[in-house]
Parts: sequence; C-alpha cells; structure tokens
Amino acid sequence: MRILNWTIAGTVLGSTAGLVSAILLTGITPGGFNRAETVFVNGWFSDWSIGTDGGDRYVKAWVARHGLLAMRKTEAVYFIRTVDDDGEALTENCRYVVTGGTLPAGWWSITLYDRLGYLPMNDDGKLSFDASEVAGSTSWSFEVSAEKPVGDVGWVSSRGGEAFDLTLRLYLPDPALLDDPEGQAGFPAVRRLSCAEGGGS
Repeated sequence: MRILNWTIAGTVLGSTAGLVSAILLTGITPGGFNRAETVFVNGWFSDWSIGTDGGDRYVKAWVARHGLLAMRKTEAVYFIRTVDDDGEALTENCRYVVTGGTLPAGWWSITLYDRLGYLPMNDDGKLSFDASEVAGSTSWSFEVSAEKPVGDVGWVSSRGGEAFDLTLRLYLPDPALLDDPEGQAGFPAVRRLSCAEGGGS
C-alpha cells in the first residue's frame, strides 16, 4: 500500500511540475519567459533559438501561440518589451514615448499586443509603427497611448490592450546583431509620460 501511495504521489507531483513548466515556457501566462537562450538588449528580450534548428518543443509552442512567423534568423529576429525604462509593466492606463534611431536591420516594425498575445480589439487602425514612417531618419519617436495625442506625432494605440507588450521585428538583421545581440546599442527606449489615476506612478 505504501508503494502505491508513493507511486500516486510521484505521478501527481511529476504531472503538476510538467504542466506548470509547459504553461510558463509556452507563454500562456503574460510576462514572457526566461530561458537559457534568452538575450536582453536595453529592456527588450528575445529567445535566440527562435528561427534556428535548435528550438525545442516549448519554443515551437510559444511561437505558434504568439503568431510569430519564425523565419530563419538570417531573415528576421524578434524582441519583446513588457516594461518601461523604469521597470514598470506596460499598461493602457499610461502614456509612453518610444524613441530610437537606426536599427541593425534592413527593415523593422514595432507592434502592440495585449497580455494574451493578440492585437487589441479596437478600431483605431494604429497598432504598429515601422521604418516606412521615419523616412530614413537617424532618430524617431512615437507615442503609445489609449487616446490619440494632439498634433502630428507618431502614435500606436493601446486602447483595449490592458497590460500589453511591444514586439520589435528586425528583418534582414545585420550580421553584427546575429553575432553579438547583447552588444548592440540604440535599441528603442520606452519612457512613461503619465498615467491615469490608479494606473501607475
């Protein structure tokens, strides 16, 4: 009887640990994941096994869930930002300015996704900002907010995004980025401008 009890307990514990690890590593919970292949650049992170033959079943499940095309790394790399420059979670209750310059790729885009990895359900038509909007400028900026800012400024709508994240896609990345991602400079900053009451400091 004791052996049976230990067998049942081991099965339950093993199954629970497997389920929890699968949930965390496949991105079912918000906030991303932290794996051995994760690289960090100025607050942005990426699993460096995406787009390679080395990606395991967790990486493939994460890619499938979050809708990344997962091209070969020489064609595109993906970075995610879940917090602002002060380390606070991104939320639609706050306004942010994203600033950057020349990025190490042939073309790039930044897209906003909600906490479940989907595009927010709003009709603003402004969920992404890309290289075509900066006309080759060496410096650029745009605002992220639930309401359109006043004036002629770049804008990405966070309305309906709740706790959201930003995904930076770098197409045709420079060899230097592939060789030494964490040694790169100039990745976009995300500065919090203000928050609605109860939406942050």
